Amino acid sequence: MASTSQQNNGYEDGFRYVVVRPEKGGLGDLFRYAVMGNIVSGLMFLESSDDDILGNEVIDNRWVIVVSIIARKIIALFGKPLEWTGYLLDFILNLLSQNGNLIGLFCNIVCGRVVVPRRGTETFISTIGQLDGRIDLHKGESLAREIDGEVEIGTRALMDLCIMASKLAYENAQVVNNVVVHHWKMHFVDFYNGWNYFQKEPSTQVFILCDKPKDANLILISFRGTEPFDADDWITDFDYSWYEIPNFGKVHMGFIEALGLGNRTDVTTFQSKLLMNHRESNDSDVSKRTQPSDIGQGGSSTSEGQLQPEMLEMSAYYAVRRKLKSLLDEHKNAKFVVTGHSLGGALAILFPTVLVLHKEMELMQKLLGVYTFGQPRIGNRELGKIMESHLNSPVPRYIRVVYCNDLVPRLPYDDKTFLYHHFGVCLYYDSFYVEQKVKEEPNKNFFQLRNAFAVYVNAIWELIRSYIMKYVYGKDYVEGWFEIVVRKIGLALPGISAHGPTDYVNSVRLGREHSLHMSSL
Repeated sequence: MASTSQQNNGYEDGFRYVVVRPEKGGLGDLFRYAVMGNIVSGLMFLESSDDDILGNEVIDNRWVIVVSIIARKIIALFGKPLEWTGYLLDFILNLLSQNGNLIGLFCNIVCGRVVVPRRGTETFISTIGQLDGRIDLHKGESLAREIDGEVEIGTRALMDLCIMASKLAYENAQVVNNVVVHHWKMHFVDFYNGWNYFQKEPSTQVFILCDKPKDANLILISFRGTEPFDADDWITDFDYSWYEIPNFGKVHMGFIEALGLGNRTDVTTFQSKLLMNHRESNDSDVSKRTQPSDIGQGGSSTSEGQLQPEMLEMSAYYAVRRKLKSLLDEHKNAKFVVTGHSLGGALAILFPTVLVLHKEMELMQKLLGVYTFGQPRIGNRELGKIMESHLNSPVPRYIRVVYCNDLVPRLPYDDKTFLYHHFGVCLYYDSFYVEQKVKEEPNKNFFQLRNAFAVYVNAIWELIRSYIMKYVYGKDYVEGWFEIVVRKIGLALPGISAHGPTDYVNSVRLGREHSLHMSSL
């Protein structure tokens, strides 16, 4: 348990927080807290702005905190092996795909002409891209007609662009550029590596595109989501830590850090970065000194919480906001969409949330909408109500898509006393890709015994479905050997296998074909 004068100052100013630190306690402390309900042992894992909050949290949310600690300890334990496995798997999958699969690779070995994959090139595809090789837009011509006119939120073509951009965000900058320009016939703007001050690495990726280089009508911002073999991403998803902004609400601390807006090792940085509205004069000054290619090259937060322009520019939020303002000045008729899958979905909705906090109302007026896919919860009810007041007029502009038993939208845990809650319109798709408009997805907390049998039966059905998709829906929906392997893993871990972008692409394309009438939502 921690309570310093610096932390108390934050509390007195109205800024409260709770940080869960799995590394602060041992297995004995975890056992005594989880099994025996020992409060002192539980306090070993928590740090807060004030002791009253600690007491309430450690008692009221014991099991939620225990699950968070256990999950994060396990993920951290296997962090390096997970990273090495991902590195090796990426290489093997690209080696096979670039050499014509197994038979082609054997022939190339015999002939001495093996193609060796090189990371960072336009031919090196991520694990996500290997799972689902689709890159072309489903309704490209329909989307082009819509964009040439007045773009509207809720159309199937725009929704398809968003899920495909969310999937594309997992690729390197060269692949993104190639797909946007040569397949989608759009204008690639830039690719950013935003600095995470807590993780001390450029771990937040985001790219921007326009529908055309001149007189654009649409600007799209896509954040990369949870990478399958990135332990830090999964630890962030399972994190319970929160930070409260006075008169605004509680926000997931890990997601704020991913946008480059704070560092839990010095909690005063959250107040400094979240409330320092780095407005256009500073944005302009920074743009003269720092180019997008400089972002994420290094840096760390200052202990005093004072932020230099160059440090702000390295954060994904400020880099994207500065570029967005520049693009909207250049393209007077354009509106912008923000999208992302998984962790990227959380950052996609958090981006306009911080715009509202910074009173960037001119930018918010240009916001066409936010589409997220498999997004975890980002904050509490108070935050949700404030954002809905900004996103529900004149029509709902925040659409949260959830596929069936995907685990991640059920994180962090939500119950009657817990603080994390979804908001906005939820489009829920079952394993037959039937769409329902709901406020909250079914089985909202996933880890419930009464739903376990149905979840596993559904995983069996999804594996069977993999073999018949091409016969029912055509060649565009064929699932390859790698996807089928993941489906088989889903027999043991159904919530994880249901999280991939494949089912989200299928949901968007195989759902009802007509436009979504937002007034009915």
